[in-house]
Amino acid sequence: MVSYSKAFFLLLMTALISQVLSATECIPFQEARQHIGATRCVTGKVVRVEEGDKGVTYLDFCEDYRVCPFTVVVFRSDLGHVGDVRQLSGKTVEIHGELKEYDGRAEIVLSRPKQLTGDAALIPPLPKTYDVERKGHYSAGKSSRPKASRKTRQKRQSQPVGIEDPSDAQN
Repeated sequence: MVSYSKAFFLLLMTALISQVLSATECIPFQEARQHIGATRCVTGKVVRVEEGDKGVTYLDFCEDYRVCPFTVVVFRSDLGHVGDVRQLSGKTVEIHGELKEYDGRAEIVLSRPKQLTGDAALIPPLPKTYDVERKGHYSAGKSSRPKASRKTRQKRQSQPVGIEDPSDAQN
């Protein structure tokens, strides 16, 4: 009985180890579309990092993103958790996540820094003065002096009216 349980344990461990190893092997971004619906590691060189509407950031792996088979999306609400993804431009990255189809392409939504491995995992956090809603062009931590108030001119007054009753003066 002991040998049977050892054999079963070894078989189970072998299956688990092979599954873990196959899950950690990264596929090139060109093949990502073939694995939609699966959780995979995708690797490729980030050509550029673009900021889109509403604070969404895209990692582009091709010169022309419209014909590229894969992209990585970082939503505004996740950008603070992930870090300064602008630093990934020109670097080869490995990203782990569920491959989804959007607009005819495969994509992974980057929401946690642990999804990045290798050199890409060492990206710094966003600067404290970076305002995601205004694409980094405004620092919520800086204050400015208030504008001077406009000077108003006093209105001209009409001739003063006497307080005496004109009917009393005739009598």
